[in-house]
Amino acid sequence: MENVVYVAMSADLIHPGHINILKVARQKANLLPQGKVVVGLLTDSAIASYTRLPYMNFAPRKMVLENLSFIDEVIAQNTLSYEENIRKLKPKFVIHGDDWQTGAQVKTRQNVLDVLQEWSCGQLVEGP
Repeated sequence: MENVVYVAMSADLIHPGHINILKVARQKANLLPQGKVVVGLLTDSAIASYTRLPYMNFAPRKMVLENLSFIDEVIAQNTLSYEENIRKLKPKFVIHGDDWQTGAQVKTRQNVLDVLQEWSCGQLVEGP
């Protein structure tokens, strides 16, 4: 198992909140032997399932992220659920802002917690 720190995002328009979360992810990865930050980039269809289509499609969003120094790898996240990628990567940490503790993403957050607990593979780190 690799020492992965996982962050999922749409990254349609990169803003300071994204940069802050990615900095936290990099800090966590630096604490792990051969730690690696992997971003699960939501596909266009995943984004369209809950909001408008993104301004940029998947390929240019991926290119932007791949050129940020905080990130080691960008993979597709095909649904809003993190479950598939968590099961595949078994990350030591999943990083997310605290904005999903209430509102529309509460169920997604709970699913992340459930899968992490089931696999005993890591912990959720939340912050502004």
